[in-house]
Amino acid sequence: MRSASKGTVLVSGASIAGPAVAFWLHRYGFAVTVVEKSTGLRGGGYPIDVRGTAVEVARRMGILPQLQEAHIESRRLTFLNADGSEAAVVHPQAVTGGVEGRDVEVRRGDVADILYGTVRDEVEFVFDDSIETLTEREHGVDVTFRSGVQRSFDLVLGADGMHSRTRESVFGPERQFHRYLGYCFAIFTMPNTFGLSHEVLIWNTPGRAAALYAVGDSDELHAFLNFAHPEPPYEALRDPEAQRDLVATTFAGDGWEIPAMVAAMRDANDPFFDTVSQVRMPCWSSGRVALVGDAAYAPSFLTGQGSSLALVGAYMLAGSLAAHHDHTAAFAAYERDIRGFVELNQARVGEGDAALFPITAEALEKRNNKLRGLVSMPPETGHPAHTALTLPES
Repeated sequence: MRSASKGTVLVSGASIAGPAVAFWLHRYGFAVTVVEKSTGLRGGGYPIDVRGTAVEVARRMGILPQLQEAHIESRRLTFLNADGSEAAVVHPQAVTGGVEGRDVEVRRGDVADILYGTVRDEVEFVFDDSIETLTEREHGVDVTFRSGVQRSFDLVLGADGMHSRTRESVFGPERQFHRYLGYCFAIFTMPNTFGLSHEVLIWNTPGRAAALYAVGDSDELHAFLNFAHPEPPYEALRDPEAQRDLVATTFAGDGWEIPAMVAAMRDANDPFFDTVSQVRMPCWSSGRVALVGDAAYAPSFLTGQGSSLALVGAYMLAGSLAAHHDHTAAFAAYERDIRGFVELNQARVGEGDAALFPITAEALEKRNNKLRGLVSMPPETGHPAHTALTLPES
């Protein structure tokens, strides 16, 4: 264990929030260990956005040039009717609320690689392991890992995503914190037999949607099937075959390229299925344990703000721990300073009212009419929620 003037911190999760908070904690003099259940960093992945205030965090970390170099620059977003005919063509930023030339869109795996590369020589990483039990003592937290190793830390931070094991261990079952938004989705990769390049196609019929996402000139597409569902299908969440069957049944009889996408989903070796949900918690810390990123306040992919909230949250949490000698005061300041920003971004989408995925024919027609009124050029200003937080100096 490296010695540090500020103390020792265990971070669970090595995706976005974990390495980011590790970077800032190390900068402030903490000794940091990051534990990740996967055997290594997960490469590839669908594109994610870094917008607004999070761009400034990236600049302060020194990684903005790398993110800009990895920027994939989607140029066109085409909306299709149920029969495959064109409903509207817009610039992607006109829909997402991003700003061309400032905000960046990068493969999730590339962001994780960049963050890891920034801290791997300064922070201890433990892959292929995870927290099994946490026992808080007066002056620290005793941790037993899945591997059987036992260690003690001054603080533990959960940065392990929407289905956080850290949160479940400390705060209880995740259902009490999940706000279901009325949709389920499956995402997977399939061959780019459509000749798509730097663009996204979104197909809609009331209550169902499909998307094909071409990252650059790749010969592989990120495919996405989304559908309204009245209640979370909890049984299917534990059964991959039931997930495939649910998606196939839901889209049975649909036209355009839907049958080919469903077949590709069944053949894919990387399908991911989940509910479209947010994480809403009354408090993000308990004792010597705190949560950051999706584990504490996942906004759902419908907002496009998950990674940005993770980067900003990591910056604010580490800054609070550096500024306050007492962890209780630090966690309280972190929550006080960022909760408004989080809630503003979470409020961008409500239950069943996602603009990308209308549930009724009337809502779909209204959405398409609005899209046709958008210019095909990128907007000059972003959504106010993306920049609603002024960062303190590091």
